[in-house]
Amino acid sequence: MKLTNNKILITGGATGIGFGLAERYIQENNTVIICGRRESALQEAATKLPSVITKTCDLSHEAGRIELYNWIAENHSDLNVLINNAGIQNWMNIGDDDFYEKASDEITTNVLAPLHLTKLFTQLEALETIINVTSGLAFVPLSAVPVYCGTKAFMRSFTLSLRHSLKDSKIEVIEMIPPALNTDLGGKGIHDAHPAVSDFVESVFEQMKAGKTELTFGTSGDRAKANNDTISEYFNRMNP
Repeated sequence: MKLTNNKILITGGATGIGFGLAERYIQENNTVIICGRRESALQEAATKLPSVITKTCDLSHEAGRIELYNWIAENHSDLNVLINNAGIQNWMNIGDDDFYEKASDEITTNVLAPLHLTKLFTQLEALETIINVTSGLAFVPLSAVPVYCGTKAFMRSFTLSLRHSLKDSKIEVIEMIPPALNTDLGGKGIHDAHPAVSDFVESVFEQMKAGKTELTFGTSGDRAKANNDTISEYFNRMNP
């Protein structure tokens, strides 16, 4: 994708990886729209990034996704990049009383929402790029976040198929595959020891400049190249 003069929608763009991408894309002279459920988080992001456009929406509901698309189609029909970044991560066990409820929330936000948005936004004539943010955990699961890993494995598979099905169109499909980064995903403090979001963002921007469509960083690069033997080794190391 070209890295300047785009109009970009980043779901879950107020914090974490989404905010890091928004900040970097703005530096490259792009117009960036971020959306999320929490108005307070969006306003805080807008204070830091005065040029960002914000939209409050709840992607966990079908009506919220349709409303977002209709708002974009009416007010920003020249949008040419969709970044499916929003996601939730629940640390849980199959024995937890609320396991099913939490699992349903994760599947809705991490799978159904980006699937639906992808279907909706491919109707935009201006759309040129879809970026799906998956995870190194798509390749090797961490048993403490079992459903999150499954949702990212699904999105990895879907992204490969989507890229193939759109190969004769003008829409490019890119996969960002972050490892664990220093964000609040899953809860505050859990990932404090991991690399900074800014390091990941700089790396994936260099890879996009080189024309790559699978963007990795640190350990996610090793996992993306793993075979059955190394996957078993990673799994045993991550899940003692």
